[in-house]
Amino acid sequence: MKLQKILNRLQKLHPKEIDLSLDRIKTLCKKLGNPQDKIKAISVVGTNGKQSTINAIFAILKESKYKCNIYTSPHIQKINERYIFNNQELDDEKLADLFEKVEKINDNQQITFFEMLTACYFFESAKYPDNINLIEAGLFHRFDATNILKSNLASIVCSISKDHLDWLPKNQQTIEKIVFEKTSSLLNSNIIVSKQSSIKTTESIKKSISQNLSNKLFFNEDYSYSNGENGFFYYEDKFGGLKLPLPNILGQFQLENISTAIASIRHLNLEIKDDDIKKGITKIKSIGRLQEIKSGKIKDLIKNNKLLLDGSHNEDGARVLNEYLQTLDCNKHFIIGMMSNKDHEKYISYFKEISSITTVDIPNQQNAISGKKLKEKFKNVLNVNYEENIEKAIKNLSLKENDILIITGSLYLAGEILNLN
Repeated sequence: MKLQKILNRLQKLHPKEIDLSLDRIKTLCKKLGNPQDKIKAISVVGTNGKQSTINAIFAILKESKYKCNIYTSPHIQKINERYIFNNQELDDEKLADLFEKVEKINDNQQITFFEMLTACYFFESAKYPDNINLIEAGLFHRFDATNILKSNLASIVCSISKDHLDWLPKNQQTIEKIVFEKTSSLLNSNIIVSKQSSIKTTESIKKSISQNLSNKLFFNEDYSYSNGENGFFYYEDKFGGLKLPLPNILGQFQLENISTAIASIRHLNLEIKDDDIKKGITKIKSIGRLQEIKSGKIKDLIKNNKLLLDGSHNEDGARVLNEYLQTLDCNKHFIIGMMSNKDHEKYISYFKEISSITTVDIPNQQNAISGKKLKEKFKNVLNVNYEENIEKAIKNLSLKENDILIITGSLYLAGEILNLN
């Protein structure tokens, strides 16, 4: 209750949820003693795969006995997920104390909620100068509150695609502009670029960072992976090849994210043993990203059928989710809820061989599109129904043996499902 009261106060410090500027965060961090200048950080930017890449790096570093601090957004179930220090998530009491300290130093000055959360992270992370910080950039990057570091160990550029277009002028809603916003202000250190969805995107990234003096690694040029047989895949870079076990998470795209994580770690000469990599990638924690729900109240509603939960919400996320689903020989039923600022028609166009779609409302999200309106957006897709909540949507499905249910469209919906479950 105390934590929620503090969060309610922090959300009222600025009339806008997002106000793209670095001035307020810099002012507050100066009052805090510029804690961001006292940490060792790996910055992670992009549209898709950021948390998966961070989770893979974290799993490997933990296996190697490294201590990490992690800052990610958004959270799926509770805000504590955004704050990991010394490999542990902060509990409610410690997080409330942190917020109160920074709130007092801020002295009621205008600052957005995300900027305040970021300042709190930097303030706490400075207590652990030897830890490796894994920091996920929020919206775009150039004016993101995380972009006040003066130096870092590396910048990882995950898959970039069209998303959050409502924050760009109509005539600038292009992949080139998004690439510029995410990569033009990367620091001079090391830049590791993940597999991109198109050659055009990769070339845009190369152009954007052409004047950056960093050491640069590109997927398929400086590191790569290939599928093996009998539960293995192969990774290769200038340091040599690795025969690796398949990870404990689903999807071909996760091998891309894991390869980027391995490339980053090896390039930084962190003295990670090959066995640590092999063991680490089988212990990756991933919530709401192609996650199979194997037990709980929601799972009980579909009994023996398989339930997959995926927070993908843009075209690239839909593409990689569909690629995975195409490897499964079964009927696929979808329950979808989305935020209003997404390209709904583009998102649904990537999915093939759908047995049924049910649209739902996302509870507690005023910026979500209603399930009824989403159904209208999907009217060119066969078998689209609407139900006001998840329980009704599941109960009205006609699932046969071996059919699977995929709940997708939003990380916020994923959080609601996990809480209900």
